[in-house]
Amino acid sequence: MRAIQVAAFGGPEVLVPVLLDEPVPGAGEVVIAVSVADVLFLDTMIRSGRFGAGFPITPPYVPGNGVAGEVVATGDGVDRSWIGRAVVAHTGPHGGSDGYAEQVAVAAERLVPVPDDVDPRVAAAVMHDGATALGLMARIGARPGEWVLVLGAAGGMGLLLVQLARATGARVIGAARTSGASGTSGASGTSRADEKLTAIVKAGAEVVVDYSSPGWVEQVADATGGTGPDVVFDGVGGQFGRAAFAITAAGGRFSQHGVPGGGFAGITQEMAAQRGVQVQGIEQAQYAPGQREEFIGLALSGAAAGRIEPVIGQVFPLESAARAHAAIAARTVIGKTLLTVG
Repeated sequence: MRAIQVAAFGGPEVLVPVLLDEPVPGAGEVVIAVSVADVLFLDTMIRSGRFGAGFPITPPYVPGNGVAGEVVATGDGVDRSWIGRAVVAHTGPHGGSDGYAEQVAVAAERLVPVPDDVDPRVAAAVMHDGATALGLMARIGARPGEWVLVLGAAGGMGLLLVQLARATGARVIGAARTSGASGTSGASGTSRADEKLTAIVKAGAEVVVDYSSPGWVEQVADATGGTGPDVVFDGVGGQFGRAAFAITAAGGRFSQHGVPGGGFAGITQEMAAQRGVQVQGIEQAQYAPGQREEFIGLALSGAAAGRIEPVIGQVFPLESAARAHAAIAARTVIGKTLLTVG
């Protein structure tokens, strides 16, 4: 079967098309014929070798840990009625779990059926980002009239958080990085920067700021009347997350779950207590056994009902996984990036 391997840690060029043996399901497992593979920012970080301590993966390995497709084989102890069903599945605990491949073996307990009217690309787009966004909203929440700041609002999960917060009646500020995204995207001459801002507004943001530009913090403070946002979903981290925390309203809530800015924001509980802010870290966005599948099911149901509308910005064939990673690194992607396999 066709697959993509990381031959050695490094840039996108280390993603190499290979031919591997087809997987055989073990006891309690199924084999999925993959039609769409999810691509996460985390995949690019692990591939670079910069997350070695947290993700003990040794090349060569097949990256990716989320797929949509059809069950084609079952192992011992698995109900054969799964065969032929459209499913999504989280393939492993980290970004080196065989997702970038034509077929993948997974534990049957990880299968989540896809509703008949949900396209495989949509299913793949919401299985991680939708489930995580719903989990964050369940823990942090957003109330009618509150100001909610979403950092990294032009990404796949960021746009879903904007949608979910707006649906609660909150007033949303979407913060995106537009520097480096100014190249034209077509004959119209519309820049990627403009497209990012447009996508955030379409998702429901009342205010949009560029967090790569000086003065963005003041813009957020001014938009909220000087009080600062009541809720911050920090999908960027680093200095940008710390700057957002500094203007979070007293008594507010702050989720630090992103690393593209150079690592997590690093807000300690002591810092939070000094300002009366409730802070949740990435560890509180993790799932108990079975809970991940529950949130994936909710995300798929939301997509089927039109309550969740993922923005799929770029789709690449499996063999072009290196291009997908390069696009993410260049910050030109709006919404979700996927690989088509089948």
